[in-house]
Amino acid sequence: MDVKRGMKTINVVAAVIRDSGRVFATQRGYGENKDGWEFPGGKIEPGETPQQALVREIEEELDTRIKVGELLTVIEYDYPAFHLSMQCFWCRIVEGTPVLKEHEAARWLRLEELDSVDWLPADRAILPLIRDKLISEAIT
Repeated sequence: MDVKRGMKTINVVAAVIRDSGRVFATQRGYGENKDGWEFPGGKIEPGETPQQALVREIEEELDTRIKVGELLTVIEYDYPAFHLSMQCFWCRIVEGTPVLKEHEAARWLRLEELDSVDWLPADRAILPLIRDKLISEAIT
């Protein structure tokens, strides 16, 4: 419980999976935020590093193995019922093709398509950093 905010803090990790100037987005298929778009990931289990949690979550949710790269950012966001602390990492697929096990849809989005889906608020906060990276890669 975060005493300062008076609400529970949920610690999660998110994979910003890149490939050929695109990022992978998923649409939630369940829960309070059903139908919202997000970067895949999930909760960190006791004893796991954030990187281990991300590898496990992506294997569980997408039947795909990833390599976790550098930390992009940590998003702190207050939802009505809880505080979200989300560590976001650049990732790439090393084995498999994503298979949706928990999500209802997924898309590979190019820079100009980032605003074409209805992002969940915490995930929307990452978009400026992703834009900067994709633009700098396109220039070089």
